[in-house]
Amino acid sequence: MKTENPPAAEGVDLFGQPLLPMRDRRGRKSFRKDKENQDFVMVRIAAGWSQKRIAENMDIDEKTLRKYFSRELEMGATFVDGVMLDVLMRKVREGHTPSIRQLQDRLREAGPTAPRRGPRSTDEDIDEDEKPTPLGKKELERLEAQKVPDNYGDIFDRLKSRGTH
Repeated sequence: MKTENPPAAEGVDLFGQPLLPMRDRRGRKSFRKDKENQDFVMVRIAAGWSQKRIAENMDIDEKTLRKYFSRELEMGATFVDGVMLDVLMRKVREGHTPSIRQLQDRLREAGPTAPRRGPRSTDEDIDEDEKPTPLGKKELERLEAQKVPDNYGDIFDRLKSRGTH
């Protein structure tokens, strides 16, 4: 039959345009975050590099840097400091004398530690210096409403005396 469509040629669509793969490979490859890049960003942030300088060094955009490495940008110096303390502690456990001195210096520089929350004592001693917390308007009104006035029942006596005249 002459009315049938001819078979489609391989590699072209109905309009004769070349078929492209399902996933178009044109343009820049998507960025992949890995441990090496994370360490790179953390060390540079700890060293005081700007985000622009780090992004240029990695050949990425600043927006991409902030998107993939926001945690490292915010807490990078803390992470690096923690890793250094871990390495120092490992050396101390091995008995490396200079590391012991260096760890002591680092801990001395850190200052006193924050007080820990211990178990609360059962005695509730109120210090003489401590003042009780002031009451708010609503609390004062609620307390006043609970107080019974001295002449509370007198109104009934007055009403009875009026009715007897």
